[in-house]
Amino acid sequence: MKKISIYVDGQEGTTGLEINERLKNQENIEILKIDPEKRRDTNERGKFLNQAELVFLCLPDDAAREAVSLINNPVTRVIDASTAHRTNDDWAYGLPELSREYRENIKTSKRVSVPGCYPTGFNMLVSPLVREGYISPDYPLSCHAISGYSGGGKKLIAMYESESMEDKKNLGSPCFYALGLKHKHLPEMKKHSMLSKEPIFTPIVANYYRGMTVAVPLHRELMKKKTEARELQSFYAGYYKEEKAVKVAAFGAENEFEMGFMNAESCVNTDNIEILVFGNGENILLVARLDNLGKGAAGAAVQNMKIMFNLPPGS
Repeated sequence: MKKISIYVDGQEGTTGLEINERLKNQENIEILKIDPEKRRDTNERGKFLNQAELVFLCLPDDAAREAVSLINNPVTRVIDASTAHRTNDDWAYGLPELSREYRENIKTSKRVSVPGCYPTGFNMLVSPLVREGYISPDYPLSCHAISGYSGGGKKLIAMYESESMEDKKNLGSPCFYALGLKHKHLPEMKKHSMLSKEPIFTPIVANYYRGMTVAVPLHRELMKKKTEARELQSFYAGYYKEEKAVKVAAFGAENEFEMGFMNAESCVNTDNIEILVFGNGENILLVARLDNLGKGAAGAAVQNMKIMFNLPPGS
C-alpha cells in the first residue's frame, strides 16, 4: 500500500508534538522530517511543504499564512491548526459533526482549517439550535468556559510549571482572561453558528494540564421554540446519533456527579466530546466537555486527515 507523505510544520509545538505522536506508528503514513537546524529556513521548509501530500500547520497565524504561500503545486493538501483560515470561505471548516455539508467539504477540500478548542464546544451546542430554529441568529448568547493550561501553548505551560513564587501566586486560582471581550475565537463562533452578533465569551484558564468545559446558558422565554431542557437533550441525542465520538448524556446527569460538581477532565486523552443539558422550567444550561488537545486540537486535525483520505476512523 502506498504511504501518505506527511509534513508537520511546527512540529515542536504542543499540537505538532501530539500529531507526530499519533501518527508515528501508522503503517500507511510516512512522516517527513526536516533538519531541526533548518526548520526556520524558508527555502528548506518550502521543499518539504511541496514534497508532502498532506501538510499539518501547527504555527502562529502569520507563519501559517506564509507556509500556505510557499506551496506552489496543486496536489499538496493542508490542515491548518492556527486561527488564520477559520472564517475563510475558501477553506473547509474542520468540524464534520455540524452537518453533512461540513463533512463533505472536508472530504473534497485541499484546504481545511481545524476549529479552535472553545469554538468546537460552542458550535456543537449552538449551531444545531440555530439551524433547526430553536433560537434565532440574534439571540443574546453568552459562553463561559474553562480549560487546562496546555491550551495556551509552550509559554503558558512554562509559566504554570515554573518554580517561580510570583507565577504560583498569580496562577494558583482559576483566571479569567481576554477581559476586553475580543477573544480571537469569536469570529468563528459567530460564523459557524450562523449568528448575527458575537456572543459574550468569558474564558478561564486553571491550574491543571488538559481538558475543558464549555457552557452556554439559555433563557427559555427568549427562545424561538419555547423548549424545556429535557426536550433539548432529546434533540441533541437525535442530532448526533450517527456520531460515535459524540456522547449525549441522559437528562438529569447531575445526579451522577459527586457532591453535584462536574469536572472538566472526563474526556482527557480521548477524541470524544460530551454534550450535557441541565435546567428547569425557565432556564437551561448547555455544556460540552472535551480534551483541548484531543477533539480541541490534534485529535480534530487527525480526524480531518482520515476524512480527507477516506481512512477508517480507528486507523
